[in-house]
Amino acid sequence: MADKIKLLAAFLLVVAGIVGFYALQDSAAVLRLASVLVGVALAGFVASLSDVGKRFFAFGRDSVAEAKRVVWPTRKETLQTTGVVILFAITMALFLWAVDASLMVMVNKLMGRGD
Repeated sequence: MADKIKLLAAFLLVVAGIVGFYALQDSAAVLRLASVLVGVALAGFVASLSDVGKRFFAFGRDSVAEAKRVVWPTRKETLQTTGVVILFAITMALFLWAVDASLMVMVNKLMGRGD
């Protein structure tokens, strides 16, 4: 039950930040943005105190750690793979155009419209 109250408080803090954005309509844009950012930051802090929030932030940390372990392709590998994909797409487009054109000619001949 306490976790639900914490999550509700976090939601209300986000809402308060958004309400502050519209309430400060005549103020500088920096103050309006600051009200939203403060609301979201406080909501994140309150949500991180709940069990769900702790699991969410642990998942985020694990995701960042996993992304650091990924071996990303080099520029050369990326360009080669992109070239192969583009070449394949052009080849398939030409093949499908040829099939479509030949089927159109055959249908026109069967219907007696061919030259």
